[in-house]
Amino acid sequence: MILTTTNSIEHHKVADYLGIVTGVSIKSRELVKAGFTVKYDNYSQAMEKAIDELKETAFQELRKNAKALGANAVIGIQIDFESVGGTGMFFGVSVSGTAVKVA
Repeated sequence: MILTTTNSIEHHKVADYLGIVTGVSIKSRELVKAGFTVKYDNYSQAMEKAIDELKETAFQELRKNAKALGANAVIGIQIDFESVGGTGMFFGVSVSGTAVKVA
């Protein structure tokens, strides 16, 4: 499956627009913090790893939802990172785009 942030794919023609698809991954802020030490370098590396894992899970959901519509590509992808919940107890990654069939 082709995934892109652009609204077109070079050397491919969009044959059908199938709809907007999303993928979301949320983790408790406490789980994101788990195992961090006071040292900034360790904290930074652990946070990068946690965000990468959340992002990968969100992209897997996006692919699954696009396939369910019969898509072979998703264009115009946007990625959002945010705290979720009134007290910011959760951290989330949301990925959205337009599911399409390309020739």
